[in-house]
Amino acid sequence: MNDFIKPTPGSTGLASRGKLYRAAIVGAASLKGKELAELLNERNFPAADIRLLDDDESLGQLEAMGDEISFIQRVRAEQFEHVDFTFFASDQESTRRSWRDARDAGSAIIDLSAVLEDQPGATVRSLWIERERGQVAPPELQPGPCVTAHPLAVSLALLLLRARKAGVIRRAVATMFEPASEHGQRGMDELHQQTVNLLSFQPLPKDVFDAQVAFNLVARYGQKSHPALDSVEARVLRHYRLIAGADAPQPSLMMLQAPIFHGHALALFLETEAAADMAELSRALAGDHVVITGSDEDTPSNVSSAGQSDIQLWLKADPSQPNGAWLWAAADNLRISAITAVECAESMMATRPTGKIQ
Repeated sequence: MNDFIKPTPGSTGLASRGKLYRAAIVGAASLKGKELAELLNERNFPAADIRLLDDDESLGQLEAMGDEISFIQRVRAEQFEHVDFTFFASDQESTRRSWRDARDAGSAIIDLSAVLEDQPGATVRSLWIERERGQVAPPELQPGPCVTAHPLAVSLALLLLRARKAGVIRRAVATMFEPASEHGQRGMDELHQQTVNLLSFQPLPKDVFDAQVAFNLVARYGQKSHPALDSVEARVLRHYRLIAGADAPQPSLMMLQAPIFHGHALALFLETEAAADMAELSRALAGDHVVITGSDEDTPSNVSSAGQSDIQLWLKADPSQPNGAWLWAAADNLRISAITAVECAESMMATRPTGKIQ
């Protein structure tokens, strides 16, 4: 079930670029790791060497890096020597096991697994939101782990910070739809197998979700599933508050696990103090990283957003609430996570001498 892992474009490879830094991807065989490797190539990330690291199951696997082919190697402490940036796109347990090795070797840490928030000096970041707020993060010679903000927190923050320009927001209520790909390949495979087994009247595998998610919407996983759905919901709200700021509108959130493989979807209700002016609201929301669809027949979906770097958005007035408006948004969760991670690394380059370890 790798339908959503897009092929690496045949553009200029790493060999033809200015070689400035060394990087490593822990979890290179994961969905996030593959998306990250592709984006590093697309953005011409100035790396002379990108080491692809993962667990034993993926050792020796070939992965494309631009025009070059690399082998996935085992995660070992010596792999982090002379590495400037280490991206942790693995599961949380793998990040816990090896991130200190990368830190002790002098590497900057970018955490896509959201497990290092509580470490000293850690910051939750989204460059999209920092630019929207007009913030410039001060350079740090020895920064703590950079934790990438949850992609739904990024979408919520961008939409609500812009929407308030059209009028004072009295209330914001969001229903979020989680895809199986947030649980990695194992989540995608389990949704696929549940679908097949249901159609053939076979028992359902429940190792990941501990619940039926195929042909179903659930607000809670089974007790054996980790992380719990409500903990992911809490992380979205926590990250939103950290990146959007204390003066941003405070939304009420509910997350549902949807029977979809890929892409976040979000229904957001806004109640403003005055009657909602849809034209003004549309103008306020438009801009970088947001594409507003032009017709009711072209509404966003998790399918249409796959592979896209922007948030797709559709607006609708509430017929029973003159001060209310609905926003329906969809975004590629893996793509936005990768963009956030790469932009975090790019913002940290100013504090690292070219090709050397601090």
